[in-house]
Amino acid sequence: MKTDTIAAIATAVSNSGIGIIRISGEEALNVADRIFRPKKGDRKVSDMESHTVHYGYVTDGEEVIDEVLLIVMRAPKTYTCEDVVEIDCHGGVLVIKRLLETVLKYGARPAEPGEFTKRAFLNGRIDLSQAESVIDVINAKNDMALKSSVSQLRGAVSGKIREIRSVILHELAFIESALDDPEHYTLDDYQEELRGKMTGALNDVEKLLASSDNGKMMKEGIRTVIVGKPNAGKSSLLNLLVGEERAIVTEIAGTTRDILEEQIQIGGIGLNVIDTAGIRDTDDVVEKIGVSRSLEYLGKADLVIYVVDSSTVLDENDRNIMDAIQDKKAIVLLNKSDLETQTEAADIRNYLDKPVISISAKEQQGMDVLKETIQEMFFSGNITFNDEIYITNIRHKNALAEAKKSLEMVLQSMADGMPEDFLTIDMMSAYEELGTIIGEAVGEDLVNEIFSKFCMGK
Repeated sequence: MKTDTIAAIATAVSNSGIGIIRISGEEALNVADRIFRPKKGDRKVSDMESHTVHYGYVTDGEEVIDEVLLIVMRAPKTYTCEDVVEIDCHGGVLVIKRLLETVLKYGARPAEPGEFTKRAFLNGRIDLSQAESVIDVINAKNDMALKSSVSQLRGAVSGKIREIRSVILHELAFIESALDDPEHYTLDDYQEELRGKMTGALNDVEKLLASSDNGKMMKEGIRTVIVGKPNAGKSSLLNLLVGEERAIVTEIAGTTRDILEEQIQIGGIGLNVIDTAGIRDTDDVVEKIGVSRSLEYLGKADLVIYVVDSSTVLDENDRNIMDAIQDKKAIVLLNKSDLETQTEAADIRNYLDKPVISISAKEQQGMDVLKETIQEMFFSGNITFNDEIYITNIRHKNALAEAKKSLEMVLQSMADGMPEDFLTIDMMSAYEELGTIIGEAVGEDLVNEIFSKFCMGK
């Protein structure tokens, strides 16, 4: 592990009210001594108490760079478990870059992406799953993703993983003790007890895995595709959801020929909404390409919003669309409810067993019902984040899947009458796979890859 002193800009490099330079390492206080001049007195930074704030100037020799607040935090009670100094300066691009250059000139080196958090992990302040949640907090795109990431940062996932591993390790230790010292430990009638413990561990792993679909949608948003015939009101709906005129709306059928994508929030849920070209049989070459893309996106969607013009009767194009969404999570919107109705909910239900909502995109009616329906469809109506753990990281999901296979093999081997020493092979495999989630028994290459995705200064 590198133990030299690192520094980076911890805020966005843009004109703003404040900028922060972060310094961490054994020489952090000494570096600050060389560049900081207190407003009053001549006290050295290395003599200042931990977790105190001091007003003064950063200087390069006799040149004053900026008027700053300097925060002293001594190891081990810091983010990195090392001595840390943070300099709060004015947020101009030039001044903050000049300040960093001065810090580097007097003894620090530029931090690598994520190196502060990497040091927090390597120094044992947080485990790997908590470290990964840091970048998830920064990149959160909706309220639920943020709450889930903060929960993981506080140790929700790692706590559950450690609990499962503890059960497996206890049984591994008992088997090893019994094999080494059969006079004091017996394995008679033990497998029934072991079966119960391993079944419980497997159930816990399966529950975490089952949360990964919702967790993925929390983190990345629900892939939502708006489909329907031309002029059904798809683009009007997109504009209403986004809150501005993003899509061109005309009375001419087939206006939308390409794909429009927007990220929105409905009640804290992130939707990645795609407005597609109207689906119909057409001889127009360009429109035909748009229809083909619409069907492609429909196939990949987590949620399909099918917009029907309720002022017209259903036709063959509608029936083709309904056939395509039979096996998808879908909501049917009967649009233009402000006009004379030609198609009603019962007409849709003759072909399709999906929620049907009457709306008017023009009059902005029916949006509350749509929001409630989406919440119920994906999160059982409960969008207030609770203590439930959600797996949002694909690396964690893969490790859990491997642990599940190993635990299933343990139970299968028991059913086949295999001896206890044989069972420990798959038990240890499950234990180690779960360990990779929290950072035990992971290689340096994986650690470096994870932290390379972080931003500078974090």
